[in-house]
Amino acid sequence: EGPVAPGDAAAALAAVDEMFGDGGAAFGAAGDVVVVEEQMEGPEISLLAFCDGEACACMPPAQDHKRAWDGDRGPNTGGMGAYAPSPQISAAELATAEEMMRAAVRGLQEEGRPFVGCLYGGFMLTADGPKLLEFNARFGDPETQAVLPLLESDCFEVMRACATGRLAALPPLRWADAVAATVVVAAGGYPKKYAKGLPVAGVDEAGGLPGVRVFHAGTRRGARGL
Repeated sequence: EGPVAPGDAAAALAAVDEMFGDGGAAFGAAGDVVVVEEQMEGPEISLLAFCDGEACACMPPAQDHKRAWDGDRGPNTGGMGAYAPSPQISAAELATAEEMMRAAVRGLQEEGRPFVGCLYGGFMLTADGPKLLEFNARFGDPETQAVLPLLESDCFEVMRACATGRLAALPPLRWADAVAATVVVAAGGYPKKYAKGLPVAGVDEAGGLPGVRVFHAGTRRGARGL
């Protein structure tokens, strides 16, 4: 999806050549501008929060896996799977990350731009503590598929409280004392060029297994099935 984490200067230059090279920009118009950032080392944690413009209720921390292949190898993707809650983050680190989320919501409110919805914070757990990589104004994919199944409170009521500014009036959110994981099945070649229209088998069987839910993205039913 664009982010590249090169291991050395030669790999970084090769990535830039791929984006700007004569052979055709790898990312199309999205690659017209390249941003070079500090490369931080450590586990990555995703922290999502329900927000009503003033209050902020964080969800359990999740961790997704970006590399396309097994063994943490291959190109970066939008996420090949996730699990929650993540044991990678300590209680002290989680408290720091949650305060960063609340500070962002307070700051937007003070600027006259209250944020209502789901705020996604992407953190790196570095040797110097949690560092914020990015914010997204949406649920994270594939983290959501691992986080929301753990929610025992009524999700509709939580979202309605966000929309009406009553999140603080709700009881504390209830989460299952359990873990959840999601695995992404993608066509070969992803995240670069890959074949489309391929048949997908075994979905109904998988969905019938205890504790298993199947979510779809980019699929459709046709004459040959899914």
